[in-house]
Amino acid sequence: MAVSIRLRREGAKNRPYYKVVVADSRSPRDGKFIEIIGTYDPKKPGHNSTLKLDRAEYWISKGAQPSDTVRSLIKKNKTQVASAPAEAKPEPPAPVPAEAAPAAAPERPVAETADGEPTES
Repeated sequence: MAVSIRLRREGAKNRPYYKVVVADSRSPRDGKFIEIIGTYDPKKPGHNSTLKLDRAEYWISKGAQPSDTVRSLIKKNKTQVASAPAEAKPEPPAPVPAEAAPAAAPERPVAETADGEPTES
């Protein structure tokens, strides 16, 4: 079976939206597929695609042929992943030691009536 990685068109008329799919090369463009590995929105400016790079590499290693557009998307996503590893996981804040934490909750203020007497609530 010849496997290809290509775009599957979704969306409305004049509003294209694509899913990146792994499919048998004999199946039609919007037909049966094996796996969805990403999305692509050509109308969106900036970063307009998501892709599971590990799955794309897996299928390419098994002999799948990416289309020209998908090959371009893989290349763009690889450069974005390589340029942003520091942003991916910010370091969590250090835990507060038990001695520094307050021992008890602060006392709630008591409501007073107009003549200065505390009210019961």
